[in-house]
Amino acid sequence: MNLESPLDSLKGIGEKTKHLFETAGIETVGDLLTYYPRAYERYEEPASIQDLPQDEIVTIQGMLTTPIVNRYYGGKCISTTACSDGSGEVLLTWYNMPYQKNSLRTGVTYIFRGRTKKKGKRLLIEQAAVFHEEQYEALTTTLQPVYSLTKGMTVRMVQKAVKQVLASLQPSALASENRDAQDTAALNNNTTYADYLPEELRNRYHLCSWAEAVSQMHFPDSFDSLQTAHRRLAFDEFFFFLLHLQNLREHREQETHSFHIRAKGAADRLIASLPYELTGAQKKVWADLLRELQGEKVMVRLIQGDVGSGKTILAVLALLTVAENGYQGALMAPTEVLAAQHYDSICRLLEQSGLPYKALLLTGSMTAKQKREAYAQMESGEVSIVIGTHALIQEKAVYHALALVITDEQHRFGVRQREMLAQKGSTPHTIVMSATPIPRTLAVILYGDLDISVLNEMPANRLPIKNCVVGPSWRPKAWDFIEKQVQLGHQAYVICPMVEESDLVDAENVMEYTENIRKALPAEIHVEYLHGRMKPLEKNEVMGRFLRNEIQVLVSTTVVEVGVNVPNATVMLIENADRFGLAQLHQLRGRVGRGDAQSYCIFLHSGKSSEIAERLDILNHSNDGFEIAAKDLQLRGPGELFGVRQSGLMNFRLADVYMDADVLQLANEAVTKIIAEDPELSLPEHREMKAIYQRQKNRQSGQISL
Repeated sequence: MNLESPLDSLKGIGEKTKHLFETAGIETVGDLLTYYPRAYERYEEPASIQDLPQDEIVTIQGMLTTPIVNRYYGGKCISTTACSDGSGEVLLTWYNMPYQKNSLRTGVTYIFRGRTKKKGKRLLIEQAAVFHEEQYEALTTTLQPVYSLTKGMTVRMVQKAVKQVLASLQPSALASENRDAQDTAALNNNTTYADYLPEELRNRYHLCSWAEAVSQMHFPDSFDSLQTAHRRLAFDEFFFFLLHLQNLREHREQETHSFHIRAKGAADRLIASLPYELTGAQKKVWADLLRELQGEKVMVRLIQGDVGSGKTILAVLALLTVAENGYQGALMAPTEVLAAQHYDSICRLLEQSGLPYKALLLTGSMTAKQKREAYAQMESGEVSIVIGTHALIQEKAVYHALALVITDEQHRFGVRQREMLAQKGSTPHTIVMSATPIPRTLAVILYGDLDISVLNEMPANRLPIKNCVVGPSWRPKAWDFIEKQVQLGHQAYVICPMVEESDLVDAENVMEYTENIRKALPAEIHVEYLHGRMKPLEKNEVMGRFLRNEIQVLVSTTVVEVGVNVPNATVMLIENADRFGLAQLHQLRGRVGRGDAQSYCIFLHSGKSSEIAERLDILNHSNDGFEIAAKDLQLRGPGELFGVRQSGLMNFRLADVYMDADVLQLANEAVTKIIAEDPELSLPEHREMKAIYQRQKNRQSGQISL
């Protein structure tokens, strides 16, 4: 058995279980080992009942004071009893668990763990897990992994499968981080994996072995061992990503193109028709783009600019210049709604400036007939500008003469998808755009295959967003403010960190929050929710209705971080703001402030620490994303490994560009050193590294990761 072995090579994985795992994207033993926990559960010492907080996960130790009673309502069973520890009494309730009546007896001491809720004047614990004292004591010294699950999967099912694979790795290899690659490869039960990273490099960068890291990531002995494992696996993700960028950079430096592009006046005509003047930064970047479009080398450039800094108009100018020279340009957006908005905006600009070029929209939700017609126009050259989503890189999408590729929000696609679009033409020019503020020191590493242009100037007509940082007691006032803004004809976003309630994380969730705010606001205010688990068509439909003001308040996860332009939205309320990085909060704030009206952002935090308020106060004093990103980099500590993972850049599984910035820099140093010494990775100590890299290159995923 090796990392490429199918999942059903494990004992106990039959056809049904295999299918369940496949729905979660787990097809091989390697997939299973890299299906890392989303959180870890810590089992604290039991608390006194008289001191129990409301609406939190708690553990108590006591005896049942009354026998369990099962009551049936509409075929559903509700089991109830009470528990006392001498300091007080709490109700216990289970739903559809009638067997508890025969499992638990009065007069016996148990440990119960669950979430507290207030019912009238009494406190109750719902769906409590039950432990005997010795069972629970064993758990208090460990961190228990919790995995993201699809329907039919259980945490126990994943844990059991992972334990089986880890057990097949030689125990001694797991127990010591100082074993070299040969020792790590000497695994029993025919399970083979050799650590790709030579021992000398592991020692230099203070990294544990891969076997140690993956074992501790799933079943950590302590918080320190979890951090050590995270550091090694984050290094791996960064390492192979940067190795791929190095390969792209070398390839790019040798590329020339066969296009003959010259400025013939279309861009100047469009600029003259605009109701505003380009900023100095826009003019400078446009001059760079025009120079490179007309040059002999293939352009590969990143335009990095804050939300609202005017990246899109530069993309349109580049697309026009390509079109007037008889070539085609393609603009790929991360969502259908945003693609449609880009399409409408470009068509409007072409019309108002009287330019004769034709644009086309291509998205996955179009009918088969619509797609066939679009493909025919693209292949014949009838259209000069194509705007769309991933549909632009499908096999059936053939271009007549693709000379320019533009991707919006680069980190949402990943390197692989950008390459696939570029391969649709004969070495076309490439522009990638990102509103995600990244400190230049990191941007140089992460976008190592690109030349970087920065738009650091905002249009003069933009009103600065007014901000406030408040605690949870201000929520009613925030809702009142949203109501007043809606009555003025505006709209609002509310961001929650969770989709649904979690037993592990005390944070606002979209589903429950939507119901609560609906009850609090007048019935004529239409409140709707949006989250990443919804189907693409559902998300597009909700965002379309919000754009048309059919929805006034949109409660969402960070899925709106890269969204549609809604100039009428003037309020952004972010719940549990302390759970997000500053750069991400700034990105979310950028959803408002896009119209003529004054806009507002309310950062509502947990109120549990004065340090939280001080950190968030940075957003009170700056609307400069790059300044905020730099401060965010300084402030990030070891990270919240026990909670919900922050939405990181580049879609890494574990690595966080800010939290693991030091690891990113070490990985960059390692890649630079190795490539300088062994460009072909042909030395014996680099063969495993090359094999993993080649395997990843062959995968059709959007991200290079271990």
